[in-house]
Amino acid sequence: MQFNRKIFLSIITLLTIIVFIIAYLFYFMPINGHRVFGVTYMTMNNPFYEIINNELKKNIEKNGDRLITLDPQLDIDKQNEQIYSFIEQKVDGIFINPIDAKKIEPALKAAKKAHIPIITVDAPVTNIDLVNCTVVSDNYNAGVQCAKDMMSKLKSANIVLLKHTTALSAKQRIEGFLDTIDAHSEYIIINQGECKGQLEKAMPVMQRILKETPEVDVVMSLNDPSALGALAALESMGYEDVMVYGVDGTPDIKSLIEESPMVAGTVAQSPISIGRIAAKNMYDLLSGKEIGSNIVIPVEIITKENIAQFNKTGWQ
Repeated sequence: MQFNRKIFLSIITLLTIIVFIIAYLFYFMPINGHRVFGVTYMTMNNPFYEIINNELKKNIEKNGDRLITLDPQLDIDKQNEQIYSFIEQKVDGIFINPIDAKKIEPALKAAKKAHIPIITVDAPVTNIDLVNCTVVSDNYNAGVQCAKDMMSKLKSANIVLLKHTTALSAKQRIEGFLDTIDAHSEYIIINQGECKGQLEKAMPVMQRILKETPEVDVVMSLNDPSALGALAALESMGYEDVMVYGVDGTPDIKSLIEESPMVAGTVAQSPISIGRIAAKNMYDLLSGKEIGSNIVIPVEIITKENIAQFNKTGWQ
């Protein structure tokens, strides 16, 4: 009887170990041998990132693999935690849209130490040696194009900037704009504000700016959501003749270019291309192919003069 009890206990112990191993493998390893990828964006409160994510997911799932999408809601500490979670789950690759180009580094170092490939999308990081590839729009040129269009239409202007300085993509757009007008003293920056590229933050920031500096001719916004916030603020305070620029090429802004006299233009990015190229490069990395470390996608300004050439209801 004692002997049978020992056998029974041994079997129970063995079964417990097997169940634990199966549960561990199910949680940490790809299902059916397929790959698992993780992506964390600045925020999913932006249709631009939804399009990138849809394209990533489409290209990953057609290979029978899986994408885990997380939203840190513009909290860099939470984004770092999400990357640590991906590392713990032993994902096959990580896509990152960094909230803060510098503060993301601890998590990037941990992922690199774990030999997990990293591709940044839409916005670069400060230390590019910590990632395998960066897929971005030509953000600097987006700012240049807005400035050139403004200068072609106005001989002088009082300008407001809506910024998101910790995101290098947004910072580069503003730098491109400022560098283009730098030698022209007739174009003056009279005020500026940080809005993190969010419509609901841009509107009150713009309202405050209008109270401080009411003589505004142009608003240069880091992206389309902040341009929409600026437009809402201007309309709420009775303005009718301010030129508002954005960057993205969202369907919302494209439809307003024809309808609103204050929407001067937007520089069209291609989130579809960003997602597709990022997915392809990740698979190329995993198969041992060499890829470019910095892939820059061209941009094009959309204004009232050329809006007819673009699909107003969809993305590029």
